[in-house]
Amino acid sequence: MLAMLVSACATNPVTGKSELSLVSESQEIAMGQQGAQDVAQSIGLYNDQQAQTYVSGIGKRLAALTERPSLPWTFQVVDDPAVNAFALPGGYIFVTRGLMTSINTEAELASVVGHEIGHVTARHSVQQISRSQIAQIGLGVGSILSSDVARFSGLASQGLGLLFLKYGRDDETQADDLGFRYAMAGNYDVRQMLDLFRTLERVSVLGGGGVPQWLSTHPDPGNRLAKTQSRLDTLSRSLANTTVNRDGYLRMIDNMVYGDNPRMGFFRSGLFLHPDLRFQLEFPQGWKTQNQTGSVAALSPAEDAIIQLTLAGNKSPSQASTEFFSQQGVRALQTNQSNINGSPAVSSAFEGQTDQGVIRGVITFISYGGSTYQILGYTSAAKIGTYQNDLMRTTSSFRQLTDQSALNVQPMRVKLVKVSRPMTLEQFYQAYPSPIAVGEVGLINDLDAGQTIAAGTTVKQVVGTKP
Repeated sequence: MLAMLVSACATNPVTGKSELSLVSESQEIAMGQQGAQDVAQSIGLYNDQQAQTYVSGIGKRLAALTERPSLPWTFQVVDDPAVNAFALPGGYIFVTRGLMTSINTEAELASVVGHEIGHVTARHSVQQISRSQIAQIGLGVGSILSSDVARFSGLASQGLGLLFLKYGRDDETQADDLGFRYAMAGNYDVRQMLDLFRTLERVSVLGGGGVPQWLSTHPDPGNRLAKTQSRLDTLSRSLANTTVNRDGYLRMIDNMVYGDNPRMGFFRSGLFLHPDLRFQLEFPQGWKTQNQTGSVAALSPAEDAIIQLTLAGNKSPSQASTEFFSQQGVRALQTNQSNINGSPAVSSAFEGQTDQGVIRGVITFISYGGSTYQILGYTSAAKIGTYQNDLMRTTSSFRQLTDQSALNVQPMRVKLVKVSRPMTLEQFYQAYPSPIAVGEVGLINDLDAGQTIAAGTTVKQVVGTKP
């Protein structure tokens, strides 16, 4: 181990200092590439080529000015309502549409993108992976689930695991420094970073969802405001002719989906409704639910049982079941062919061996709408008696969605309004109502309560109905 560590030093491209690295650049790129594929499958990319091209153009211009211009840089918008941005190793950067609808200028976006580029150029994720590998070598850490069962459930992914790497405060501060430097090199008005951090601070007050959250993994926005102001105070160059581009940015996000997109499925209490695929599924009351592009899942209050719905492809239920049980480590206990609310299905109780003991559960494959759906529920063998009825009730609740109000639901969207006269935020909210609270309208427009909006200013309104 000592010999390996001695030979595992590399020069950090940003600092020029020698540091521990068990990951080569080619490995870094390969991990990022796999992670990017997992992000596209699990979270999903936002279906707007104009937005994708816009973000990619900004990112690639900034990346060309960094210490690592030859990485295969990619910049994409993910279809996630959370105010968030994240970087994967090797140059794969993502921003959410939730972040894009919450900020107001291209310079703010460049600050975010520059920060995430900084994580890559300084190899922060590579450092975290190297430390994690050393810990596993020293402690013999095992996985929670065996690779077979984890792969079946879709819960374990090396690529998505990269999203949960936690950077230290020093890494975050360095990424802010680098983001400031890269944005300035790209001729952006770095004073806009102050507006960005004020928005993030307000988001932290109002609260938000989504994993990972910029606000939960990054330093306190208030501290970042002070540090940004300190950088600005010591700046020697003029910012007079730098780029802000408020109007162009707002035109780009006009009509962008705001908040959760109910066409991709939404919850009413424990009932999950999917208008586009025209089905519904009822999860147990009190369970924590999450909807992503590739799956919808519920976790028991004690976090010791899970139910997950995914697509199993174009295979018949029998073929999908046979494939599931052909894998090592999983054994069928009892299999039944049935009909669930008019849809052919194959359901099996099963047992699986993991690194931490035996799990028991139910796997069901249902043919519906030309596809086969997989409903997987499991817990530890000791708890199966506690959760057996919950697993079965959820499976048997799968049915066609016929509620017209759910079938016709549409997402909220951003709409631009140019005010013709001076008015306060509250007067704007009264004249141009939104389905979100006035404070949230203020947040996405960087407006405070009572603040007067000058005539001729373009302001974001949110239109539509909350699902």
